[in-house]
Amino acid sequence: MKKMKLGVGITGASGAKYGIRLVEELLRAGHTVHLMITEAGWQVFHDELDFAPAVDERETFLQGYFKKYSAGELHYWTLRDFNCPMASGSYNSDGMIIIPCSMGTLSGIAHGASGNLLERCADVMIKEGRKLVLVPRETPFNALHLENMLKLSRIGVKILPAMPGFYQRPQTLDDLVNFVVGKALDQLDVENHLFTRWGEGHE
Repeated sequence: MKKMKLGVGITGASGAKYGIRLVEELLRAGHTVHLMITEAGWQVFHDELDFAPAVDERETFLQGYFKKYSAGELHYWTLRDFNCPMASGSYNSDGMIIIPCSMGTLSGIAHGASGNLLERCADVMIKEGRKLVLVPRETPFNALHLENMLKLSRIGVKILPAMPGFYQRPQTLDDLVNFVVGKALDQLDVENHLFTRWGEGHE
């Protein structure tokens, strides 16, 4: 299996567990992950997962948390560190995903703002014609949200809302999380077995 170099963004939308699980799976499979987390994302980490490292201890915390997934390589970048190789089109990356993606970040990408490292890396994916997957987690969507998603979809960005399926008869919260993360990994062409696919067992 090809080892990939992928950008992962985690924003302040609810659903931090989606982002964490996706990073776990990428590292478990031996891929290189360039991880970016917004300030609102860190706040959601605190609210939903009880992750609350001091600002200057965040990188150490993340390296320790993901240490058991040592097959891959993790790089953490603050949103003002444009030394991140993902910020340049000359870096031969395999794509990027933002999971979960807030409406603010989605809007910034749709309008080419490049206001921080996360938006800049997404802009690079678009200009270079590489895979960019956004996993919005908001409800209901207003007209502006929908217009921004349509604008991005029309230029090839994959919009994958955090909408778990129930045909697999989920029994736990992890089942629901794994379904969404598995579908997201599919869009990045990353092999996974996180959920039961329709028709499995009936070939």
